[in-house]
Amino acid sequence: MVEFTGERLVPGQVDQDLLNEHMSRYAFAARLARNKRVLDIACGMGYGSFELSKHAARVVGLDVSEEAVNSARERYQSANLQFLTAPAQQIPLDDHSFDLIVAFEVIEHLSDWEELLGQAKRLLAPGGQFIVSTPNKAYYAETRRLAGPNPFHVHEFEFSEFQSELGRFFPSVTMFLQNHVQAISFHPTPGGSGLVAELEAGSAPAQPETSHFFLAVCALAPQTGSPVYLYLPTSSNVLREREQHIALLESELAKKDSWLEDLKQDHARLNTLHEELRAETDKTASWALGLEQELTAAQARVAQVQDELAAEQSSAREVVAAYEAKIDELHMELRTNAAAAEEALRHVEEHLQKKVADLAKCVELLDAAEETVKERTLWAQSLQARVEQLEQMLAAAQSSRWVRLGRRIGVGPDLHNS
Repeated sequence: MVEFTGERLVPGQVDQDLLNEHMSRYAFAARLARNKRVLDIACGMGYGSFELSKHAARVVGLDVSEEAVNSARERYQSANLQFLTAPAQQIPLDDHSFDLIVAFEVIEHLSDWEELLGQAKRLLAPGGQFIVSTPNKAYYAETRRLAGPNPFHVHEFEFSEFQSELGRFFPSVTMFLQNHVQAISFHPTPGGSGLVAELEAGSAPAQPETSHFFLAVCALAPQTGSPVYLYLPTSSNVLREREQHIALLESELAKKDSWLEDLKQDHARLNTLHEELRAETDKTASWALGLEQELTAAQARVAQVQDELAAEQSSAREVVAAYEAKIDELHMELRTNAAAAEEALRHVEEHLQKKVADLAKCVELLDAAEETVKERTLWAQSLQARVEQLEQMLAAAQSSRWVRLGRRIGVGPDLHNS
């Protein structure tokens, strides 16, 4: 089921007044549709195309929404009525194939609205008429000042622009102003004749600036006659509608009174909260004032400390300068002492080298003495060995019986005395 979103009217989902507003345009066009080939551009849900089919020889309803076209095909069926899905800027139908073309409340939905006018001119048969309508930009903006601009409208027209742009495509343009007007009707009861209606029109001229909608009947050839047309729906009862509207307004007013009472209570609570917040704010302000005073004193102390620091920095710079001068003096003295130390070191190295040479000679002498000691030691060791050998030989001789026998007889050497 198609839902009403504001882009296209859905019968049964809008109030009767809005439906009558749309149906009146089709009733206006139906007078020019008798036995003609009719094209309804942007037919929407198809209710208008169906009304035209009651008078026309053939009606084609066209809309860009496939969902809307399918709904129209299901709901409105007639032998001389068909529906087609296509954009208003690119209509896939033959040139000069329609005697009457209508395009109600669609031109303001198109950014390339000139293409719509070009298509209507192409499809219109010689002697044919093109009926197009659009809301008055100024009045429409005023009625939607609370809701905001219609999100589906791309380009809205003022009267002069609408008339001028139509004139660029069609040599003959007859302008009509569509308005809701106050009237009093006299309807016959069932059984009476309702075929003839008399209209007493006022003499005051219509004002395009305050009109609700603009409607134009365009043609490629001159047109004759532009009578006032009044649409009177059979279900119309302005007084009853006003009473219902007043009842609705009273209900809304009661709701608003209830909301107002709630708002008053909320306002009282907010006032109490405001007083509490103000007291807290005063307390906070007092605390902030104390902080500001402390901050002022701290800033003064900071300034004083900065002055003291500047004085200390100046004194420190003087001390640093003195130290730097002393350091330079010490550097000079150090360089002088370093040169003297280097000279003394050179002398010490030379003396040391001499001592090293003497030491080397001593080492050579010691090595020679050591060789001598080694030789003497070896000689002493060999001599000792010889002595030990002789002692052994002597001991052997002493212990010999022949020697002892010779000693007894006084023959041989006296080895003990030897």
